[in-house]
Amino acid sequence: MRYLLVRLILSCLLAGSSVLAWSDDQLITVPTRSGVSVSYWWMPRDGAMATVVLFSGGAGGIGYKNGTPQSGNFLIRSRDAFAQAGMNVALMGNPDDFKKLTPQFRRSAEHVDDVRHVLDDIATRSKAPVWLVGTSQGTLSAATNAAELGLTVAGVVLTSTVTGQQAGGSANDVALEKIAVPVLIYHHKQDSCRITPSYGAERLMKRLTLATVKKFIEVDGGKDPTGDPCEAFHYHGFIGMESQAVQQITSWIKTPAN
Repeated sequence: MRYLLVRLILSCLLAGSSVLAWSDDQLITVPTRSGVSVSYWWMPRDGAMATVVLFSGGAGGIGYKNGTPQSGNFLIRSRDAFAQAGMNVALMGNPDDFKKLTPQFRRSAEHVDDVRHVLDDIATRSKAPVWLVGTSQGTLSAATNAAELGLTVAGVVLTSTVTGQQAGGSANDVALEKIAVPVLIYHHKQDSCRITPSYGAERLMKRLTLATVKKFIEVDGGKDPTGDPCEAFHYHGFIGMESQAVQQITSWIKTPAN
């Protein structure tokens, strides 16, 4: 009886601390360019060793609805796993003058300006080092901003990187040679999306000449892929292995190594 009582008390304490953490999660709107603002979903965590800024794929955004992000994108649906790994999490939304991001915009000076303002706002809330993490089309955002913002960021992670030909360019068109921070390229072996072949992502390693540390990790696993092979619920989106993917990514962020 005493054992059950102790378990009940511990459960209540853990639930209380979880609710407290969740209560801090909020949507924050930041003025950026003239007449433009960007909203991001902020998930602060006590004692965070890093802040990960997550760039979703496709047309971007977080699928904000009924007071919470609801996008099925790999990074957006895995946000709690990043937080549980001891990190602040910021889900990058789209500017109000560009509701759907294009590859061309993701590589633009305007996009970098928007992201810079968001990072400035994050800096007022946490001093933890900032890592940019992108998936699929979001890798264009993460790589471009890592190249242009310099040591403002601590590192960058590219997952399911776009390297195939498409209108507006790919990661091959980003100035990767300018990135002077640690870089992790993380890819699924069975990713069959035509613009995100694993061999294309691995080839980017040769261009990361200034990266202080760089690593290519190809994984296999997951289960029950459905839909378009370029969408979030296929191997392209690490379906069925989200926890493993986040664990490997966050472990590398904590201790980058070639």
